[in-house]
Amino acid sequence: MSKRLRTRGHKVVLNRSAGGDAGIIAFLIIMGAFMFLPMLYAVMQSLKPLDELFMFPPRFYVIHPTFENYADLFSLLNDAWVPFSRYIFNTVFITACGTLGNLLLGSMAAYALAKLKFPGANFFFKLIVMSLMFHATVNQVTHFILLSAFHWVDTYLAIIVPAMASTLGLYLMKQFMESSVPDTVLESARLDGASEFRTFWVIAMPMVKPAWLTLIIESFRSLWNSGASIYIHSEQLKTFNYAITQIISGGIARSGAGAAAAMVTALVPIIVFVINQSKIIETMGSSGMKD
Repeated sequence: MSKRLRTRGHKVVLNRSAGGDAGIIAFLIIMGAFMFLPMLYAVMQSLKPLDELFMFPPRFYVIHPTFENYADLFSLLNDAWVPFSRYIFNTVFITACGTLGNLLLGSMAAYALAKLKFPGANFFFKLIVMSLMFHATVNQVTHFILLSAFHWVDTYLAIIVPAMASTLGLYLMKQFMESSVPDTVLESARLDGASEFRTFWVIAMPMVKPAWLTLIIESFRSLWNSGASIYIHSEQLKTFNYAITQIISGGIARSGAGAAAAMVTALVPIIVFVINQSKIIETMGSSGMKD
């Protein structure tokens, strides 16, 4: 008597038993719920009145939920001498320009390192990898000297240009292009008369869409969450996160507004990540791997 095969969606499943599948699903549900707890706790904190925020021992849940924290937050922002809309504009402008510039420069440099043969390519790539070992704080003095020489201190360029030159995105794109863009496809495009830029933009970029979506998300998250910068002195050029930091540093009475501010600040990057999470997983699974 032959053994009956398991099927799922009209396909034969041979790798695991039904019990094994159930165990894996249960494990993933538990781990997913555990990872979601910090986010849920942040939401609960933003809805707590002051007496619950300072309750000891602290409680995970909220007894008397209120939106007064959010009302206080926006009231404090509107009372600032620089309009709230100005902080929002600065954050959106810096994030958009820095992210777009990082994508264009990083992807073009990655294409050159991965698919064009020129003297010193391996040396330059080793320098890029080496730069990943240094934290941004270590380079602040050097950055300040360079920005001062270009007269970019206290301008948008002081934040946008260093973000455009981030090497993490370049490294990610280079590894992904090596594994996902066949040389034969590029050679075919060149034989058909396509220029090098057209080959890069029309052929290579669509094939590495998961990688540049991941680059956009990472760059967006970094710039959106950037707070006060040592290169920006004018209040009119500072970001939304800086305004939030100033508000929550006003003492215990503003703790509720601070909890609401933390939730508002994290909300936009979370939404962007959730929309594109499948692409990030695909990129991390393929980066650095070759056939």
